[in-house]
Amino acid sequence: MKKKTTTFAFVAWFASAISLAQTNDIAAIKEVIAKETESFFAVNKQGWADCWLKVPYAYWSYSDSTGTSFVQGWDGEKGLEKTFADYFNTQKPSKATITNDWLDVKVYGNGAYARFFQIVKAEIDHDVTSQVRVLEKVAGHWKIIHVGAIAKYPNTPTLNH
Repeated sequence: MKKKTTTFAFVAWFASAISLAQTNDIAAIKEVIAKETESFFAVNKQGWADCWLKVPYAYWSYSDSTGTSFVQGWDGEKGLEKTFADYFNTQKPSKATITNDWLDVKVYGNGAYARFFQIVKAEIDHDVTSQVRVLEKVAGHWKIIHVGAIAKYPNTPTLNH
């Protein structure tokens, strides 16, 4: 009987330790995503870049009613760093309020998937986008490797927004 009790206690402790670790990872993932977005809107290139894993498979995409864009890789003439250099050199910081309505955050070992609606309220605009992030955990820190964003068409109903 004592062996069963000890085994049960160990399994319960192990399950709670995993649950706590995953809760901490989810909070860290949400924090990195928020920092990446806030840095982008604040035109803070270093803060934005710090959120990314600088790898050849980094990927950013955006689609709205005016068109679709995507960027592959971090380095190189067509990579994320060069592609967004003009933005960070020419734009003014936005005073927009940004809210994320989290739908899913899943952790898979050192990888994670997050899906959410992002609501941006600026002085005159209100924008809703469906967002996806894929992250990797390197040296204990979550970094973004994929951003996917699709803008909601104006006056088109969706399930959540």
